[in-house]
Amino acid sequence: EFNEQLLTESPTTIVIPNSNQKSNLTSEPTSETPKTIIIPDTSASPPPPETNKTENGETPTTPNAPDSETQPNQNTETPPETNNETSTDTQPQLTPEELARQEKLIEADRLYKTGDIAAAQKLYREAKAPFVESTENQTQPSAIYDPTQLSPAGAVYWRQAQSGLQQNLETKTLIPLKFLVQQQPEFIPAQVQYAQALKNYGQEEESLQVLEKATALYPNEPDLIKTKITALNDTEKWLEASLAARQFALLNPTHPQAAEFETMADEYLEKYKSHLRSEMRGNAIANVITGALGYIFTGNIFGPISAIDTTVLLLRGESAVGEKLSERVQKQLPMLEDEEVLAYVREVGNKLAAVAGRKEFEYQFYVVMDEEINAFALPGGKVFVNAGAILKTKSEAELAGLLGHELSHAVLSHGFQLVTEGNLIANVTQYIPFGGTAANLIVLNYSRDMERQADDLGTKILVGGGYAADGLHNMMITLGEEEKERPVFAWLSTHPDTKERIDNLETLINRNGYNRYAYEGVERHLAIQKRVRQLLQEYKDSEEDEEKEE
Repeated sequence: EFNEQLLTESPTTIVIPNSNQKSNLTSEPTSETPKTIIIPDTSASPPPPETNKTENGETPTTPNAPDSETQPNQNTETPPETNNETSTDTQPQLTPEELARQEKLIEADRLYKTGDIAAAQKLYREAKAPFVESTENQTQPSAIYDPTQLSPAGAVYWRQAQSGLQQNLETKTLIPLKFLVQQQPEFIPAQVQYAQALKNYGQEEESLQVLEKATALYPNEPDLIKTKITALNDTEKWLEASLAARQFALLNPTHPQAAEFETMADEYLEKYKSHLRSEMRGNAIANVITGALGYIFTGNIFGPISAIDTTVLLLRGESAVGEKLSERVQKQLPMLEDEEVLAYVREVGNKLAAVAGRKEFEYQFYVVMDEEINAFALPGGKVFVNAGAILKTKSEAELAGLLGHELSHAVLSHGFQLVTEGNLIANVTQYIPFGGTAANLIVLNYSRDMERQADDLGTKILVGGGYAADGLHNMMITLGEEEKERPVFAWLSTHPDTKERIDNLETLINRNGYNRYAYEGVERHLAIQKRVRQLLQEYKDSEEDEEKEE
């Protein structure tokens, strides 16, 4: 979730309706909820003069691959000129250099769509500066398993620990292992052995803390993850065990043990549900649902929902929880109803959802009529993005980077985990009708590790969707430049900081050989931005008129 620091001092994606489904983006206003603003259907009136249409009058689809049958739009449009609108309604003036770069990217996209990949990549390379390897970006040493690779001091600690284990001496075991994992955390056997030794000597919480730190440093080491899952199971934290297993499988889809971790995820999730059912039968539900979770489902935006109903939702799973929350959010926020814009966002999201995993989800995308930069994902794949985020991104690939990041939070079950832990904050006591509505209603307090996982998986999803691999990276730079004076989204206001995050993404792209010189989608994005800018102005005018009437 992006617009977080303005709300709290603590740190924080798609059902795509089929053609026969009616979109559920509007809600009848009640006395308890503010009126949802519906932008009138403009199809009955002449289209705006700058609407990006093909010769037959249809809105073009955005191709995703060189062999796309969709022909590029030949009606080249220059960036809209600055008008007299104020604040973020105004298209920023571009320098001649920026205009030249934009036109080069548009031409590269056209070549890419027609299959002339070599010529397209030549232009992409000319338009994009190469990554500069940061000397400040200290990468973690690669994991090792062989004791002969230890430093001389590390080897001494390892021998002492093995001797302590054989003699069953607590101090002689724990002290050298503690020093070893501090000095050489990359030695995975020591991490595993230290956690197991702490558990054997009755220090379960300390053991889990060691494993949390180790898996944060080395999230792709199956031995570490399995040890963590076992420890979580032993402490009856079955949901956390399930999530840890599923996250490994999703972040490492080609790993030989990915299927094994998927199976573990399902088994521990069933254990968690079985526990909930048992608590319901034992009439001890109050001991299961935390006070904070109760607030989630009884605050103005979500409730009231009883503890029993809450548990039924949890038993039904992430999709049920997300659907319930999504319904309440849509009643509180002014939703954008323009089909041209929604079709664009859903089209981009659909490409990403196809490669994201979690086929059991019904993915949905929504656009909030708000000019602030913000986006958030609810459990089960319900993604909300502000109109302002569309305006601030420079290309379809950058918007896809934002959606991919939020989509990653959903498929990695981050939102569901926050709900079950009571860490989803819903602040609806101060509804603001102008600007900042989403930011003042939803905060997802993701952890540092959750954000890194979403950056990692989001980039993989972006590549799988056929976009330039640096879309997420460039989006962060774009938003950082836009808001240098006042950070307004989590990536700029919480840990890890923007520089670290950008460096990490550059390392990820370089290490995996991801292609930066693929589809950007500049021209159509500019056309959609014009439409969004017009809709936002109409919305603000409508709100001002209502205020005057009152």
